[in-house]
Amino acid sequence: MTKDDFIDICPYDDSVFQEKMTQLVKEPGFEHAVKYVMPNVDYATFSKQLCEINSQEAFQLNIMCPFLEMLVKKTTAGISSSGFENIDNTQSYTFITNHRDIVLDASFLNLCLVKNQFPTCQVAIGSNLLIFDWISDLVKLNKSFIVKRNLPMLQALKAAKQLSGYIYYAITQMKQSVWIAQREGRAKDSDDRTQESLIKMLGLEGNGDTFENLMAKQLAPIAISYEFDPNDYLKAREFLLRKLNPDFQKSQRDDLFSMEIGLLQFKGRVHFAMCKCINSELEQLKDCDRNELIHNVSTIIDKAIHANYTIYPINYIAYDQLENGTRFASQYTNKDVEEVNSYIDQQLDKVTDIPNITAEDRAYMRNMMLSMYANPLRNKLIATGKE
Repeated sequence: MTKDDFIDICPYDDSVFQEKMTQLVKEPGFEHAVKYVMPNVDYATFSKQLCEINSQEAFQLNIMCPFLEMLVKKTTAGISSSGFENIDNTQSYTFITNHRDIVLDASFLNLCLVKNQFPTCQVAIGSNLLIFDWISDLVKLNKSFIVKRNLPMLQALKAAKQLSGYIYYAITQMKQSVWIAQREGRAKDSDDRTQESLIKMLGLEGNGDTFENLMAKQLAPIAISYEFDPNDYLKAREFLLRKLNPDFQKSQRDDLFSMEIGLLQFKGRVHFAMCKCINSELEQLKDCDRNELIHNVSTIIDKAIHANYTIYPINYIAYDQLENGTRFASQYTNKDVEEVNSYIDQQLDKVTDIPNITAEDRAYMRNMMLSMYANPLRNKLIATGKE
């Protein structure tokens, strides 16, 4: 197993970094994107600065970290983290998280890693998001590897084996951690569940059977909690469109817009909770058959993520409103309720492109938004035995 086996999906090597970056800064699409997220940038000076960088690490530390710090100041009420005592900065892990934001889940994780004196991790990104060639180049320069999507069955199996092999190679040979979301796409209702197909993929390649391959990949869950999801109204809109038309399909334009909204709009407080590597629990499953093993590993990851959510007032309020109760009234004030109701109304007011929308349609979307914010609390109560 060598890097040549993964050349089409792996990040660019530092030996070609400057060559690829020099090509990237000439791309009109990249220039447009840079000016969009940094309106005051002097692009010529910025391009020159980029072309002087000669490694992924330098790019992340000198360009991406300051950019992300700027985003934190502009679009959050602060990022916090906990549980770094659960992992070892001399080890490499497969970090598995719930998926809230297309771009920022992994980016903010890397910022937390740097702040806690850990190396950054490689990042899995779906090929469906690589709408333009320059986006593919950018993510490969920024330590990302590609997850091939939407393939025929035989090609999908081949791609899954290649991906599993690359993650094994990154962990065991390159000694680098990787990040991957627990499922393809974000959980629209925030009811986060690990797809068993992901665990099957991780178990495909390595130096042994499924159990040994999973052990070698050192799976470590992380719970990500955003106080507000800037895409909540877009998700509610999608729920309504699917209700009105079961065949509704999102477009690439929808994905790009979601990425833009997630990047640039307010997210409130954000917390990353690092959980222990699950290998000690995995050891207890050594004698399970493969299907039982896959199911149990998914359950272990889900429980770790659910138990470690950070719960904000909006989560308690959404839960109580859905239940028509006051179970968590001590966790918020009347002012909190007014602000949450106002926030939800303002978000729903942004849904302006569905013709003939009714009061019933709006009530449905409101209910879906409440579910998005209630489900993390609901799952935490179950995971911690407090349901």
